[in-house]
Amino acid sequence: MSLFSGKRDDAAPEAAASPLPGDVAREKRMTPGGAGGLQVANIGKSISIKGDLTGNEDMVIEGKVDGKVELPNNQLTIGANGTVRAELNAKAVVVVGRVTGNVNGTERVEIQATGVVDGDVTSPRLVVAEGAVLNGAIHMTQKEGAAASPPRPPGPDVRKTA
Repeated sequence: MSLFSGKRDDAAPEAAASPLPGDVAREKRMTPGGAGGLQVANIGKSISIKGDLTGNEDMVIEGKVDGKVELPNNQLTIGANGTVRAELNAKAVVVVGRVTGNVNGTERVEIQATGVVDGDVTSPRLVVAEGAVLNGAIHMTQKEGAAASPPRPPGPDVRKTA
């Protein structure tokens, strides 16, 4: 429709139903080359890969991967159908499916309620949802530049005087 005439402009496409605000953000994140230039690589549930994966974009794995996955500047998501037997190295790792191997998140690792990790986890921040399974050691590293220990709050002097 034209803005002022009230008449329909046949050259204009039909307006689609507006997605919910959360869907808009998800759509922007998930659209290759979409708003902000963010790209997401998807490995579908019928795909099986043996070997090393490296890249510079976010990745969602719904299929099977055996090998090593390196995404040092991006997020890696193991979807609900994903089965990964690999060493994972990414900026952020979200596990919804199953991982057998060590997981290293330079910023964050999240294991959701349906997620299973059989391996060691190394990250400065770790989120393990109720119902998630984690079989392995946890190494909570500090980000570079972080203080070695938090400063102690001032308190009363409890030393005894004689």
